[in-house]
Amino acid sequence: MSARISFDQFPLATLCRRLTELGDDAGGLDRWPLAGLAACGDAGVFRWFHGSEQGGWEWPETDVLRGYLALSAACLTTTFVITQRTAACQRIERSDNAALGRRWLPRLVSGELFATVGISHLTTSRQHLAPVMRAERTAGGYLLDGFSPWVTGARHAALIVTGATLADGDQLLVALPTDREGVSIPEPMSLVALSASATGEVHCRRTFVADDEILFGPRPNVMQAGAGGGTGGLQTSTLALGTAHAGIAALRQEGERRPELVRIADAFRRRFDELVAMLESLASGVPSGSTERLRRESNDLALQATQAALAAVKGSGFTAGHPVGRRAIEALFFLVWSCPRGVVDAHLCDWSAADTILPAGD
Repeated sequence: MSARISFDQFPLATLCRRLTELGDDAGGLDRWPLAGLAACGDAGVFRWFHGSEQGGWEWPETDVLRGYLALSAACLTTTFVITQRTAACQRIERSDNAALGRRWLPRLVSGELFATVGISHLTTSRQHLAPVMRAERTAGGYLLDGFSPWVTGARHAALIVTGATLADGDQLLVALPTDREGVSIPEPMSLVALSASATGEVHCRRTFVADDEILFGPRPNVMQAGAGGGTGGLQTSTLALGTAHAGIAALRQEGERRPELVRIADAFRRRFDELVAMLESLASGVPSGSTERLRRESNDLALQATQAALAAVKGSGFTAGHPVGRRAIEALFFLVWSCPRGVVDAHLCDWSAADTILPAGD
């Protein structure tokens, strides 16, 4: 078992420098961030999130978010993949199925194995449509039929935490080994940004899941059980702020030869510091704002700071593979990744100068 290391003892700056070097390698933009994940695993990042009985370091949420903030400023793709890995591991750890935890968690926490989640169809994706992953009771377990959209790193995972819906509307969350008969994983999607996250669909065709592989359910609204950060929660806003920080750092670097940019970078930094203070306040349970406000303003700052950096470096930043241009494109991700309807509506009204998104007369 690894000796417990606190946030202050953790070599975060050294790790972030390594992630920045790996992320700025233009030749690796569409490749799975194997080296970055390995560096995080070797440093002990995967231990931040878990209890000591699992070999974790039990970092409080404020320290986890501070870690995520630094990692995402260094490499958003690697950090995003870690959030999906962590979501899977934490649901396993929080399940009452202790035997399943003993089976998988030691190798996941150590970094030996990779796990991910396929749960968007139970949260923000396709909620207005018929269930895309269905479950049918059979002897000793369930048969899964359908697909899970938006699964990150499925081809690299030993295990996927995913969900399915029964005919009566109840849902269950399961730990699905990717080598199980009936599981197929097509080529990942080509995305505007973060294609290296290898995000795509996972298909199940009469795939058997045993009763002892059930994490939660069957029950209505199974996502309310064992959940970590919810839709639009602090984790997503933290990664948006990390992306903003990368843009501000690029502006300040450009300001070394163009002093007039220093004032712009300083103004962005003041906004960043205010939002980090709000984030830490929300994480500590003494809120100075709402999670929705934090998400909206973090999105705005990520978009504006990275675009300002792109404008400052001019044409060189618009060349393929340039880190400033890449981060400006990556900032768009926060408009679609678990972005609550209220935040989207606020953005649309702000950008259009409309008073409301509702039709006239409503």
